[in-house]
Amino acid sequence: MNKKFLTTIFITFLLITGIFFAFKPKLQNNEVVFWTLQMSDFAPYMNEVISNFEKENPQIKIKWVDVPFSEGEKRTLASVLSDNPPDLVNLNPDFSSTLANKGALWEIDEENTKQFNQEIINSTKTNGKIYSIPWYATSAVTIYNKKLLSSVPKTYEQMADLAPAIRSKNAYITLPNITENDTMLKILNKYPQRQKQYVFTLFKELYSKDLIPKETVTMTLQEALEKYMSGNIALISAGANFLNMIKENAPQIYNQTDVAPQLTGSIGQNDFSLMNFVIPLRAKHKEDALKFALFLTNEENQLKLAKQTNILAVNKKALNNEFYTKYDENDLMSKARVISAKQLNKLQPTFKTQKNQKEINNLVNAATQSILLNKDTTENILNNLNKELKAIGE
Repeated sequence: MNKKFLTTIFITFLLITGIFFAFKPKLQNNEVVFWTLQMSDFAPYMNEVISNFEKENPQIKIKWVDVPFSEGEKRTLASVLSDNPPDLVNLNPDFSSTLANKGALWEIDEENTKQFNQEIINSTKTNGKIYSIPWYATSAVTIYNKKLLSSVPKTYEQMADLAPAIRSKNAYITLPNITENDTMLKILNKYPQRQKQYVFTLFKELYSKDLIPKETVTMTLQEALEKYMSGNIALISAGANFLNMIKENAPQIYNQTDVAPQLTGSIGQNDFSLMNFVIPLRAKHKEDALKFALFLTNEENQLKLAKQTNILAVNKKALNNEFYTKYDENDLMSKARVISAKQLNKLQPTFKTQKNQKEINNLVNAATQSILLNKDTTENILNNLNKELKAIGE
């Protein structure tokens, strides 16, 4: 065997080895780490979407990690500040905005959001910029007892007008969980800025006249639901998923139940809740993560998820599907879904999500409790609230 032949074999071996090691780390480095919040119940759906994406994009691998809801914010905060964060994270808009204001998120070009409901995109901007991709939404409907209400109110004012008649039946018009999370802010978003004091006064009068329960100052939506199922509450504002709970736990009340659009204020605004995706600024595979997020939220995958859950799609084409436009009058779930989807066409809030959103919610809720309990005049309490909000915003 001559020296020239051995040299050729050796060079060929080096080339093959070099190519192998050149491509091996590339496959490893293109693994997108993807975190969701408590989606393990939908593992078959998630695994199918991931598999389909990887078939279309063989150069990208997805590593899915499902995080318990209670640990989501804590683990995300620790990870995004590290040198090795996940590439795509499922969060709520409030915490997403907090991270965006800390400079911890990658800005997303608005060109990448054309497939989504524009009202939702506009509502989630932070300082006029986009840092998240919406995944799914919910929009509460009015769930009401037809035996207690012959006609359902459309506004908070109409609800207040009906309250005395309902109270005469030894029931309450509603138990508004207005000191839970951002409930009061959602109601305030349905009125112009100049009417904010009016809104607080409206609920204070209902409370002081025993037209809404005393537990209003502390009770949650879950507790309000229990009151509704006992027949003591005429209506609640809740997502369509609560209908299943009523059907299973209080079939007699369910048979008396119907649904209608959520109550509105003077500007006809609707409220909604959203889950989205963010890409940490320090993520190693930002473009691949964005590509996967857009795949997850395309028309086909949105409809598949919607049909397994009670969520609302955020993809414009999916929302135009008959799944969201037609319903059987005898099917409360489908009726609620269509009503909810239609409500996504008018969402623009008066108050934009901003940094320290949780602290803002807490201050508003504390002020609401003080007003209901008559600890001071409504004007003084709101003046103090404005000072506190200004202080944390500086």
